[in-house]
Amino acid sequence: MSLPRHETKTAAKHQFERWAHSYDRSVLQRLVFGPSYRAFLEELVRWRLGNPEPFEMLDVGCGTGSWPAMVAATTLPARRIVGLDYAFTMCRLAEEKVRAIGDSRLQFLNGDSEHLPFPNASFDLVTCSNSFHHYPHQADVVREFRRVLRPGGRLMIIDGFRDNLIGWVTFDVLVTRAEGRVFHAPWSMMRQFFTDAGFGQVSQRKFNIWIPLFLTVGVA
Repeated sequence: MSLPRHETKTAAKHQFERWAHSYDRSVLQRLVFGPSYRAFLEELVRWRLGNPEPFEMLDVGCGTGSWPAMVAATTLPARRIVGLDYAFTMCRLAEEKVRAIGDSRLQFLNGDSEHLPFPNASFDLVTCSNSFHHYPHQADVVREFRRVLRPGGRLMIIDGFRDNLIGWVTFDVLVTRAEGRVFHAPWSMMRQFFTDAGFGQVSQRKFNIWIPLFLTVGVA
């Protein structure tokens, strides 16, 4: 679905450039981002359980790199962990975390979700946490995620669940008022994005009751 708002990406970029230095102190780390990273980790552990083969991961909309750093801190056999964000300052702060951690597997790049700077079939896992609603051409983004995945790779997207009253008030009213023209795809539309892009075994689950979120997973 192409949303009629070309300015969305530019507005989001400016917003997150301003927010970058206080991002890690935001209450959303506890209410939204932390639960999202834990949901990703549960799914990742379930997928890789008993599989010792190294994997390569891309996190799109990585912010200051907390989720990639969390993966690096596990015993999972990640060979390369790349974070990409449209906001340059977010990437710079993520790189500072990398220097503090001293893990050469971590890399952060400034880039656009619609035009990923990677060859076809570069990754085994692509994740995207709570940034998908900022993307004005969401179906194109999912196809781009599919392009950079290897056969059998996973795509995991978490975003706001707006299909009940709490979600509608939270995302269609409050978040839209705070962030401007964003679009939280309904549950059924997100599934359609995945299937149209060629993903199989698509699964979805809702979590985080008070600020409802949902995870969609597909296999390339």
